[in-house]
Amino acid sequence: MTRVILFNKPFGVLSQFTDKGSADSPRPTLSAYIGVPDVYPAGRLDRDSEGLLVLTDNGRLQARIANPRHKLDKTYLVQVEGEPDEAALAALRSGVRLKDGPTRPAAVRRIDPPDLWPRDPPVRFRKSVPDCWLEITISEGRNRQVRRMTAHVGHPTLRLVRWRVGEWTLDELGPGQWRDA
Repeated sequence: MTRVILFNKPFGVLSQFTDKGSADSPRPTLSAYIGVPDVYPAGRLDRDSEGLLVLTDNGRLQARIANPRHKLDKTYLVQVEGEPDEAALAALRSGVRLKDGPTRPAAVRRIDPPDLWPRDPPVRFRKSVPDCWLEITISEGRNRQVRRMTAHVGHPTLRLVRWRVGEWTLDELGPGQWRDA
């Protein structure tokens, strides 16, 4: 029977079980949170991103979730610097051209600030620069794609929380918590 684990990856944690970086200053990994043998992440979340990470013991399912060819929707709650106008949102919706090629169209909408846990460390706050929240759904998963997309339209990402992968959501999982799907 296939095991699927939903994990709320905290900010600063690597999406792997070991850190092949510097032995002098080890970084936190999944092994600090998940003691389940033979499960592996299906896709990645950058160290400075938070939210839903799906792990499984089924290699075929892992590949289906992670491979952009399968067009599995992923929804992110994104705090951006500034307040994007309709032209910036329309550009994200139609797809933007990044250095590695054009992105597929994304579903994008402005949202009220979500009721999330505090981030440690907190997002920098500047009185003179407003920010806002967007909900962005993409069907690919290039390296740092959402961050690059928002920067491309002039609104760098301040905080990025993946909320949904396919049918799985982060509902009721605090940072560092996991549950079987």
